[in-house]
Amino acid sequence: MLPVSVDLAALNMATLIPTFILIVGALLVICIDLFVPKLSRSFYTYLSVLIILLSIGATLGLNGNERGFSNMMLIDGIAIVSGLIILVTSALFIPLAMSSKRFHEFSMREFFGLFLFMIAGFLFMVSTDNLILIFIGLETASLALYTMIAMHNRLKAIEAAIKYFTMGALAAGFYAFAMLIFYALTGSVEISTIVNVLYERGFDPIIGILGACAFMLAALGFKLSIIPFHTWTPDVYEGSSSALAGYMSIVPKIAGFVVAMRLFEMLIQSGVTWLEDILFFAVIVTMTLANLMALVQKDVKRMLAFSSISHAGFVLSAILIGSTQANIGFFLYWILFMFTNLGAFTLLWITRNKKNLWDQRFQHPYSKFSGMVKVAPVAATIMGIFMFSLAGIPPFAVFWGKLFLMSAAVNEGYIGLALVMAVNSAIAVYYYMKLVVYMFLKEPVAKDGRVYTVNASTPLKSIIGFALIMTVIAVVFISPLIEFILNHVVASGF
Repeated sequence: MLPVSVDLAALNMATLIPTFILIVGALLVICIDLFVPKLSRSFYTYLSVLIILLSIGATLGLNGNERGFSNMMLIDGIAIVSGLIILVTSALFIPLAMSSKRFHEFSMREFFGLFLFMIAGFLFMVSTDNLILIFIGLETASLALYTMIAMHNRLKAIEAAIKYFTMGALAAGFYAFAMLIFYALTGSVEISTIVNVLYERGFDPIIGILGACAFMLAALGFKLSIIPFHTWTPDVYEGSSSALAGYMSIVPKIAGFVVAMRLFEMLIQSGVTWLEDILFFAVIVTMTLANLMALVQKDVKRMLAFSSISHAGFVLSAILIGSTQANIGFFLYWILFMFTNLGAFTLLWITRNKKNLWDQRFQHPYSKFSGMVKVAPVAATIMGIFMFSLAGIPPFAVFWGKLFLMSAAVNEGYIGLALVMAVNSAIAVYYYMKLVVYMFLKEPVAKDGRVYTVNASTPLKSIIGFALIMTVIAVVFISPLIEFILNHVVASGF
């Protein structure tokens, strides 16, 4: 038997370091809990943040446009920027475990290990163009996320986890079918090779490519909450803790968007015009119907769920447009959206009660926030600013993301799309301002002889303050942020 030689240069293990740090950190958390079971949640929270910061440092140390793990890992500018978004968002959300109120999931140290495994899975998704490795990362992250939702230990949380698991299993099946068809057509599972082979063949047979794209669009549509694959989103957000719901509105979607960007943009630019038409329809329907459904919601968290669907449709337009400016706008928009949504869901988290006092079903009905300005004026003002930002009102953060994407649409000749984006932004103002009206123009509603109180721990106040500052002064760091994204996007060839 001939000896097997391993080319260490081809492995390029440095490309795995950010993900490796998270996996080792997750195992460390489990081992510490096994041998020292009495440590506090604060210890595990700080340890998790430290591990994530180490991964951020390793990501910043990577060079763009390099491959590793026998060419299966792809560390380009897109991977670095999206990886940083995932890691920074995770570092900001995990301290929500240090709430002044005690919740079941944070008393279980496995939560922190699962959280780190989940981040590793999402990081894996954006750091490769190999469909099999993307699938492994997707399922690693998803299985951890299902479990963490159920750990909230409420009947609604268990119901939400089951719904998410069921829909996730269906999405995984669609993804597997798409991967199978692409492999049958091209003999490869690497996105760049798949597109090149299909291009050389003149995108024939059209039926096979159509079937593969349809299955892939359905699979990613579930993860991105694109209509009509959105049905799980409001129920899962409602059943999850506000902290985890806010996280789900940002990180899983950025990972899914990167996969869609790598595949669909390359196909569209190679001449698959009918895919452009399908994405155009998906963008319009997702933005419009999500906004209309958000108008009739009675619960703030469900409203924010439909809001996140609408924002996902808005950002999907960047993949449709496909220009360098649109790709920059995609990352810019999602970073600005991340800060605003972080603040909004954190404020929901600190106003949560263990019993539904204001509504038999909903935890955060609009009536709960009636007269909030008289009970907690600072919290009401901050929440109002976050609503203004989500609505796209200048000069707050999300406005600049919307302006940049709409400008990209106009520059590439998508005038109709830009008009639809503007109209939907106007519609969204109504349901965001509905919460502001309740907070500032109505009288407080007492239940059981009392009104709710806002009692946030110092870490949570720090997170809200940070999100507020980044939302308000976004205009100051827009230019350096665009330059940073531009350098990485152009280097990746997008």
